[in-house]
Amino acid sequence: MNQPTDTTSELSPDPDLSGQVIGDYHILRRLGSGAMAEVYLADQTSLRRQVAFKVLRRSLTNNTSYVQRFRHEAQAAAALIHANIVQIHEVNVHRDIHYIVQEYVPGQNLKQYLTRNGAIDCQLAVQILRQVADALHKAAEHGIIHRDIKPENIMLASSGEVKVADFGLARTTASGDALALTEVGITMGTPLYMSPEQAEGKKLDPRSDIYSLGATCYHLLAGRPPFVGDTALSVAVQHLQNEPNRLEACRPDLPAAFCHILHRMLAKSPEKRYANAADLIGDLRSLNLTLHNELDLSAELGKSPQITWDSNTTAQAERTQQLSTLMKTDSLEQTNEAYRTRRVGILLALIMGMAFTVGAVIAWSTSEAPLLKLTPQEQADLVNEFDTINEQYQFARLVDTEIAWRNVWEKFDEHDSDKNKRFATLARQHLAWRYVQLNDFDAALGLFSELAQLDSSQLQFRSQGLAGQAIVLGLKGEYENSTAKIIQLKNNAKMWRSLSSSIQKEIEDRHNSNQRAQAH
Repeated sequence: MNQPTDTTSELSPDPDLSGQVIGDYHILRRLGSGAMAEVYLADQTSLRRQVAFKVLRRSLTNNTSYVQRFRHEAQAAAALIHANIVQIHEVNVHRDIHYIVQEYVPGQNLKQYLTRNGAIDCQLAVQILRQVADALHKAAEHGIIHRDIKPENIMLASSGEVKVADFGLARTTASGDALALTEVGITMGTPLYMSPEQAEGKKLDPRSDIYSLGATCYHLLAGRPPFVGDTALSVAVQHLQNEPNRLEACRPDLPAAFCHILHRMLAKSPEKRYANAADLIGDLRSLNLTLHNELDLSAELGKSPQITWDSNTTAQAERTQQLSTLMKTDSLEQTNEAYRTRRVGILLALIMGMAFTVGAVIAWSTSEAPLLKLTPQEQADLVNEFDTINEQYQFARLVDTEIAWRNVWEKFDEHDSDKNKRFATLARQHLAWRYVQLNDFDAALGLFSELAQLDSSQLQFRSQGLAGQAIVLGLKGEYENSTAKIIQLKNNAKMWRSLSSSIQKEIEDRHNSNQRAQAH
């Protein structure tokens, strides 16, 4: 497998193990660095084969929870022998080096494929869905729920096979077998693709993975996830409350039967989704019979060069294209304004749902950070400055580095306009959560304190600051101070409730006034 765990360039890698011999394995080169582990390509001497050699980061080896989770990933996947699941060969410890040896899959993941090729057609989507559903069916037979199905965790081998990777968040459904790696009610996973019940921290079953697979396939077909937003929390709330736009609206070329399958997978209530992956496979098989000239997946994947994790030229080209695309979109402020006008109630629900808020924020803040494959020279080259704060903010979203986020408020006068003020506040919020991911709690508290001290005109950001303070103080073991912040957060919610009522009334009054004016 050549897909490393996600991280950013801010997280410096452990000393390179390339060239070393660890047990039966000759380490060849590093494939990628992640927040929890590093992945190497290695030769297994006794069997004369190449494998992916995944090593737990040294800074985490003394943390029992991380060691448990690392071993649990191997144990969960090792029980699943299936052509569409990345196979685990060994889990072991050698001189304080905790490692997992797994199948090496030369190829690319779905996120990379989407970046290079754009939205896919129906035939390719059906082939991918069927193979991933086969993997989920196998997992469900063993009582295992993946809990983190997303484009990055679905590998496309050059042979045409689709393989599900990274069972690091998997759990068994048997009540006595679940590994207690998180507190009750704390959700884990990726907000862009998580099921509503996962966002609420409820008990999960295989139908949650079916939802996440539906959200992933929706992204592949529509070119964007079902829901997007400024923060992980706003996305999670939409999974709970909103219906995604119909696929037919943006892809009229898709068969109605196929769109029905996808939207059934995305049903809010688990009871309205497919009961299991086998039922989904049955519908996909029936649909496939109606599609003429069925696509040869291996031929399709062969059309584009393989993406390798150490191809700096390719990675740089991808980032340039992504940045170009971001700059061509409407301004973020226009998007946010439309979003706020349509969904005033979302922010209210976000603040009122205290248990969900804390659970979802912890989940996102402690999840592994997104990968940014940069060499030291590329990091230096990416200290870019732009003409507008919008461009600077969009660039920071793309590269997700400390200096890029700080440039949003340090290179522009945030008091110059309401627009500048909002972008600067958003940048502080993003960077604060990045600090939490990197365990830099003091830096995170500094930014959260700035947010918590905002005036009453920015109650939603003030709530983010208070929630962040509560979580970080809890992570530091300062439970009394954390509880005090939670109480402040509840009081802030009462203020926001009152303000939201006023906003909603004003919107309704303006709407009624416009209707009366049009009538006359």
